[in-house]
Amino acid sequence: MPSRTIEEVLATHTDSLMSLPGVVGTAIGLCDGTACIRVLVADSMAASRRKIPNRLEGYVVHVEVSGVLRPLPPEGPGRTP
Repeated sequence: MPSRTIEEVLATHTDSLMSLPGVVGTAIGLCDGTACIRVLVADSMAASRRKIPNRLEGYVVHVEVSGVLRPLPPEGPGRTP
């Protein structure tokens, strides 16, 4: 059983994960019904995949190809100013 919450573990490790080339985000998700840490990468060839651990402080880490993430514009179709 991990000694810290998944939120604490993610907060501790997000900066180091985000510094890896190709990593575009981190999140908490579900993996086989259990809370896990998701690391989002821009593409399946991201060199950082080899540097992403399978577990962080007892929590499973799942690498997911998300593509490049960009913020939505403040105004646009379906959005009110």
